[in-house]
Amino acid sequence: MTLPLSLPLRALAAAMLPLTCALAGAAPALDPAVRERAEALTRGGQHAGIVIAVIEGKDSAVYGFGRGNQDRLPDADTVYEIGSVTKTITGLLLAQAVVAGKVTLAEPVADLLPDYAMPETKERAITLRDLATHYSGLPRLPGNLAPADVNDPYADYGEPQLRAFLAGHAMARASGAAFEYSNLGYGLLGTALAAKAGQSYETLLQTQIAGPLGMRSTSSLMSPALRARLAPGHLADGKPAQHWQFQAIAGAGAVLSTPRDMVAYVQSFMLKPDPAHALAVQPQRDIGGGKQIGLAWIRDQAKGQPFIWHNGQTGGYASFAGFTPDGQRGVVVLSNTSTTVDALGVASLVPGTLAPLAAAPAQRKEVALAPEALGEYVGSYALAPNFVLTVRQGPQGLLVGATGQPEAPVFASGKDAFFYKVVDAQLVFQRNAQGAITGLVLHQNGQAIPGQRKE
Repeated sequence: MTLPLSLPLRALAAAMLPLTCALAGAAPALDPAVRERAEALTRGGQHAGIVIAVIEGKDSAVYGFGRGNQDRLPDADTVYEIGSVTKTITGLLLAQAVVAGKVTLAEPVADLLPDYAMPETKERAITLRDLATHYSGLPRLPGNLAPADVNDPYADYGEPQLRAFLAGHAMARASGAAFEYSNLGYGLLGTALAAKAGQSYETLLQTQIAGPLGMRSTSSLMSPALRARLAPGHLADGKPAQHWQFQAIAGAGAVLSTPRDMVAYVQSFMLKPDPAHALAVQPQRDIGGGKQIGLAWIRDQAKGQPFIWHNGQTGGYASFAGFTPDGQRGVVVLSNTSTTVDALGVASLVPGTLAPLAAAPAQRKEVALAPEALGEYVGSYALAPNFVLTVRQGPQGLLVGATGQPEAPVFASGKDAFFYKVVDAQLVFQRNAQGAITGLVLHQNGQAIPGQRKE
């Protein structure tokens, strides 16, 4: 999703000429403004490397910038984490099960996981449609997510932890009442579909999607062959990032893939889609801002031109996949830096939408606060109904996660004032007359966005 807080900035500097690799007879051109921006982003160090696959019907071409695997120019076979674009794969698996008559969208997820104690409200149970459209009422992340390694946050979150959270979770509102982006919900959906099939999520991925589409370098599990072609991930500040591993909620973001495979995947929605593909992109619910959501895919528009998309971001990677509803144009953008590439993706589908590059953030002086003083800032702060900042205390200080985005550290510039080093943004916490913290204000891009602390 396009959210108020993005986490860009400085990665390893590597400016190289773009590589065009035609995957079919013709070579669709990359929009000149997009090319110029990708070159600037890699040359300036905001991204270690970027690869953009442009699709026009059956024809496609891949353009690489910066550094991919072993400091080489990224190409059609470079491997990336695709993050939350995985959700569209999980949505397609659901659509296939619906078309095959194995499940219905209105079916409660509890029917697929009878051994789980599933949270629900008196109004109704959580359905598969609720999970697939982020209307389940489940939070973005499970409250018992406590990774042993914050740099690989899902590696030790298995079925026992998922079961325990669901059994003890009290729903804040009824399922179907409102949109709230939930990695937990999509992870649960992937787990439920795998349980229904009596297979692992990886087996479903291979037999239902990757195998039939010839996606030979796509998997939810890292293999030696994939690692050999993996573009090393980077944090938004340019430091190396770890590969993220998944267990119980693989369906939310576990998949690794290549531009070549992702072209085949996007084309499967563009070119004479079968009933399952058509169902996956069919709008199911409104999510605000004139947008609609299908089974993960977002229907949106820019400059009056409609397009369908999803993005993703992990600790070291960013992704965007999209196409026009008429099937005439598609794009895949992959980066091995955890900084959004949405603008490149949208501009590849709707030319003329790129905004000027933001200026580099100002330098601020960091001050030390005692660990016990940091504890009072911990909590969740709602900046909008569908956008929440979650503050927690890590081993080195405060970490702030935004809805649908990874965590980033913030640093104190004084009491109640913190700043990001990876983006020009600041947080100022607000107190009431009794001195208790009641909210915060996010300062970014000339805006001051207040957020109320959630109980």
